Amino acid sequence: MGYLLFIILITLIISLFLSKVKLGWAKVFRAIALVFSISLFTYWFIKKSSIGVVQNAVALQLINKLPQPLDFYVINVNRIDKNNALEVMHLGRIRPEYYRIEYLKMDTSDEYWIIGYLGKKNAVYFSQHSVPNKNIDQMIEVQNYINQSVKLSDTAKKEVETYHQENTKIGVLVTLNLLLLFLNLSLFLRKKY
Repeated sequence: MGYLLFIILITLIISLFLSKVKLGWAKVFRAIALVFSISLFTYWFIKKSSIGVVQNAVALQLINKLPQPLDFYVINVNRIDKNNALEVMHLGRIRPEYYRIEYLKMDTSDEYWIIGYLGKKNAVYFSQHSVPNKNIDQMIEVQNYINQSVKLSDTAKKEVETYHQENTKIGVLVTLNLLLLFLNLSLFLRKKY
């Protein structure tokens, strides 16, 4: 998604400069750029906003029994694709005595890790779970502060940091694209008096 956002950013910048050109092809280019950008962002926001049950997935119910709210991440360990060996999903901040349900695609995996943070950098919980039967849903209760494997938790911390960095880059690109989209749209629709 990052490359596509970068291409849209460049296209919207070119379209912004072409707003001063009075030729017909410039107006057509600007219209195509606006329609493509608006349709892509509409599709992306609807896709990110919709919550649905994933077919052929294992439901993971994570219950926080600790006295403090923790920020949980699930890392799905992919055994087949070595390039994308670890897939990070953010479950969110779970308050005490509350739970969160996430659907994990376990087609190429039979193991996942759970890491919990107290604050931004303080990892206080790490556990490793295997899925022997993919037809049975998982229920995990976090009752104490444990770290089952220091080596694996260090790997998980690095993956979560990478996940945050990628989200920050995408957030900056989305913000710039939306700003340029608004500017281009207002320049395209303005009336000459």
